[in-house]
Amino acid sequence: MKEKLKKLQRYMMIRFNVITIRQANIITTLVILLFTIVFAYLLIKENYHDYEKTLSKQHHDQVIGTQEVYNYEAAQEKLKSLLIKNTLAIATLAFILFGIMLGFYKIFNTLLQRDMQVFLDFFKDVTHSDQVMNPNVIFFKEFKTMGLHVNDMIDTIKGHKRRLRELNLSLEDKVQEKTKDLERILDAQKEFLRYTVHETNTPLSVILTSLELYEMKHEKDRDLAKVEAAAKNIFSIYDDLSYLVKKEHVNYPKASIDIHKFIQSRIDFFSEVANLSNLSFSYISEVKDVYIFFNETKLQRIIDNSITNAIKYTYQNEIVEITLKKTLHEVEFSIGSYSQPISDVNKIFDAYYREEGSSLSAEHSFGIGLRLVKNICEEENVKILLDLSKEKNTFRYIFTTMGE
Repeated sequence: MKEKLKKLQRYMMIRFNVITIRQANIITTLVILLFTIVFAYLLIKENYHDYEKTLSKQHHDQVIGTQEVYNYEAAQEKLKSLLIKNTLAIATLAFILFGIMLGFYKIFNTLLQRDMQVFLDFFKDVTHSDQVMNPNVIFFKEFKTMGLHVNDMIDTIKGHKRRLRELNLSLEDKVQEKTKDLERILDAQKEFLRYTVHETNTPLSVILTSLELYEMKHEKDRDLAKVEAAAKNIFSIYDDLSYLVKKEHVNYPKASIDIHKFIQSRIDFFSEVANLSNLSFSYISEVKDVYIFFNETKLQRIIDNSITNAIKYTYQNEIVEITLKKTLHEVEFSIGSYSQPISDVNKIFDAYYREEGSSLSAEHSFGIGLRLVKNICEEENVKILLDLSKEKNTFRYIFTTMGE
């Protein structure tokens, strides 16, 4: 029996799992009414059977005669009247009981709905406040117990929220403190870098000047050329660092620049570096007296980093090909090197990116140079194009000529 009840319960849960309280009330009322009607019907039916039995008995025992027939008909009318009275009494009593049952059901159902509404209103309001539930407004004992558990839960949540607020405030203070410490460290590093860059300029200038004077007085040898090439590489790195340190605080004005002569001067500056790497430059300029409106420091960073990058990655005994040509409104500076293919084009302009799988990857990286070049080109609307193959990598920079 218990197993059947459990199966019936599971069936009801599955079949009516989305029923509302109002629908449940209507169904319950109809069920009570149905049982009342069935109960009244069974009583009336039993009363009618008794009536039929009595009539049958009287008919069997009657004596034939006028007086006896009259008595039989009178008795039959009396029984019929009694049947009607009993039927009406049974029906009336059944519906009185139905009304009483329905009334009690409505009373307790109203109280049940009121308690449930208290819970619904509480859970609706508690999302915006920290109020607790008043168990005294609840009628049923089980719901009072639930209210006490709900209040305990609210107190626990309030405690967690309070600790979280305290933790957040503590974290905010710690973050602010750490941020200030980090800002002080960064400021100190920037100041140190500014000081280092500033102090490096003088000895580098002295080294280069002394080398030039020595070459004027003595014959140039390979060891001295190595020193000069190393000093020029350091000077190029110094120029990059100097630009990075000063770019946020120094205004770099633009001026009219003869780009052909400017490129030639930078090639001359790095020619000794190329020679020591067993490389040579091939500079072909299809234009003369072409001017661009650009800042000289930024232009030098683009050209110097492109040249030093080509020297770093070009195979020995090869030629670094540099060209300058003009289109209708633009001038194109390109530099090509015979070197290993670039495996990831999208990352070569990232700072400190290192090509994997390259024989040079263990010793060299693209450093900050190409990243600096990309930033300047984006600031000044200079287009960068790459022509890559298995044998040769070419970087192309397209500048707008003056007056365009």
